Formats: sequence, structure tokens, C-alpha cells
Amino acid sequence: MSQGITTLVLNCGSSSIKFTLYDGSCERLHGQVSGLGTSPRIELKVIKSGQKRDEALSATEGQDHRHALQAVLAAISATCGDLKVDAVGHRVVHGGHSFVAPVAVDDSVIRDLEALIPLAPLHQPHNVAGILAARQAFPEAFQVACFDTAFHRDHPWVNDTFALPRELYDEGVRRYGFHGLSYEYIASHLADRHPELSKGRVIVAHLGNGASMCALQAGQSIDSTMGFTALDGLPMGTRTGQLDPGVVLYLLATKGMTGAEISDLLYKKSGLLGLSGISSDMRALSESRSAEARKAIDYFVFRIRREIGAMAAVLGGLDAVVFTGGIGEHSALVRSEVCANQDWLGMEIDAARNAAAEAVISKDTSGVKILVVPTNEEEMIRRHTFSLLPA
Repeated sequence: MSQGITTLVLNCGSSSIKFTLYDGSCERLHGQVSGLGTSPRIELKVIKSGQKRDEALSATEGQDHRHALQAVLAAISATCGDLKVDAVGHRVVHGGHSFVAPVAVDDSVIRDLEALIPLAPLHQPHNVAGILAARQAFPEAFQVACFDTAFHRDHPWVNDTFALPRELYDEGVRRYGFHGLSYEYIASHLADRHPELSKGRVIVAHLGNGASMCALQAGQSIDSTMGFTALDGLPMGTRTGQLDPGVVLYLLATKGMTGAEISDLLYKKSGLLGLSGISSDMRALSESRSAEARKAIDYFVFRIRREIGAMAAVLGGLDAVVFTGGIGEHSALVRSEVCANQDWLGMEIDAARNAAAEAVISKDTSGVKILVVPTNEEEMIRRHTFSLLPA
């Protein structure tokens, strides 16, 4: 069915739109608009020819998602000629407890997604804005929403709940888990390339500006470091990660901070940025000689190591660890320090393989395989979009 179908995959963030265009199952081009509302810029690369485009957008073109999407369409048309988009697949961060699988978008779906904005205030408004902009730009295209939470919806109840009154759980206050499209892609990759490992106990570390980890049992998610929102678990570029809720009560009662101020602190001023006082970017921290930068890296690594131990206990053992995401794929330093002295768990990293970022970076004698696998959320969205296309 995919032959002859042109699909546009959109990943809309607060100040960016990432896009990938597919002819059937083949990626034709990809790019992004960054700096929306401030210094908008569009980058685009054609896969087959290697042709690139990188230029500033006008303030009008980059003022919001709707105008930026029009600029994306114009850039694609200028590169590819007249183009009919048959389907548009969207990444949506939060699907709540109702959306357990990708869905075709209609007005009722959009209303439901808007109702979930309080659960993901940093991402959901922009995901919805991208869908609205795409529906206006491509009124005839089949639109599909794909959820980062859906892959985790079959967690055991004990991994899905908080020790709060049960009625809150029934209302939707529960652990959701995120980065599901990434974990789903990794699970499919393991099934294709490492079928024996895919049947076993695997921890996947999706490490980037947003960071989380997932425990896979036979390819199914049974635990995640992220919870009710995308704040929980590992420290991230600007997000806190795990935090005693008493800290929030303290900020309210003692510091007199408002909900909006606390949200801004937890989402935008914490994590690696808050710990280091320098940057949210692991590359900048790794290059810095500052003691504060080193401490931020140490805390990041410590939390990952702690979660590996916890997830190995949940899984009842461990067969493989997979590093993915921007940091996971590119930081040999972080991978090395996460895996150091983990032979008690069966993990033995090979320094040369790690430095070269080979697909397998464990020693041949390691009881646990250690892999580096580039994730591809866009490809996962494309597959889901195709699967829902009308016959």
C-alpha cells in the first residue's frame, strides 16, 4: 500500500518543526525550522542528491507554526517541484490513558489532545498547533497522531501507579512514560538485527536534551523512568528529573513561588543547565574545564547507573543495554562512565569500540551486550501512518 504514497512526518516543538518527507518507504528529504518567534531559520537536505538548503526566514515566516509550515511547504516545493502530500504523521507527546495507539485525526481527537495540555505543557500545545497548521496546509491529506506514551500502556499496574488515593489513578494521575516512539523503533531494530536479544531483558537509554530509560521484556515496555509528566526520572538538559515532591511544597510555602514560576524552574532552568550554570548541552559541558560542568556530568551518569540497577532488578536480570538519542549515540564519555565497573552486572565495555561508536561496544567476553543504535522516531511515525491509511 505504501508504494506511490507521499508522507510528511512532522515533529513540532516549542520553537522548532522537524520534518521528513517520504516517497513510499524511502526517505526523500529531511530538515527543520528552528528559532520560531526569535531567529527563524530553515535547514533542508535532499537524501539522494545531497543537496542542502540553510537560510534565515523572515519574521513573518517564522512567527508561528502555521506560517513556518507554509515556509516548509514552499521550500519542499522549490526543491521537489509540485508535490501532493497524501498523508501527514504527527508526533504527539502525551496521549493520556485513552490514546493507546496511533489514531486518525478529526475534530474530536484535537479536542481530546487539547485537554491533555496540562500534562505536557512544554510540548503538547505545539504538537496540537502543528496538527492544526498541517490540516490547514494539507486539507485533503490523511492526518495521523502518534503518541510517545502509547508504547508504555501495557505496564504492570505496580509500575503504572502512585501511592495516592485510587480515585486519582482512575482520573488519569498515573505513570505514563515517554519517548515511546523511540523505544518502539529500537525494539523493532533489535527484532530485525538481534532477534535473540529482542526476546530477552533489555534496558534502552534514550539520552538527549530530553532523557529517559525503558526496560524491555521480550520487546515490550514494562518500566520507564518517566512518569506522570516528562519531568520525572533522569536529569535532562533543562528539566529536573526525579525530585522529592516536598521540594515543590517548600517552594510554594516558603519561597512564595507561583505555579507558573515553579513550572518554569522545573522545565526550563534545572537539569544540566541548572547544575552547571553553564549550558544544557552535553558537548559544551564535556569540553568545559569547569568543576561545575564536571559535577553536572557526574550527576547525570550517577542517575543513569542507578536506574540501570533498578531496571535490572525489575527485569530479573539483564541481557543487553542500548544507548540511543543525541547523547547516547554521540558521547563516548557518557557511555564509558555509565558502563565503568559494571562487571558485577555482566557489563564490560570495550574502550576502542566505544571510542569508534561501533554498533556493539561491549567486549566479546561481556555477559551483557552493549549496543549503540541510532533512533528513528520519524520512521516509526511513517509506519504507523501507513498502517492507518484507508484501503
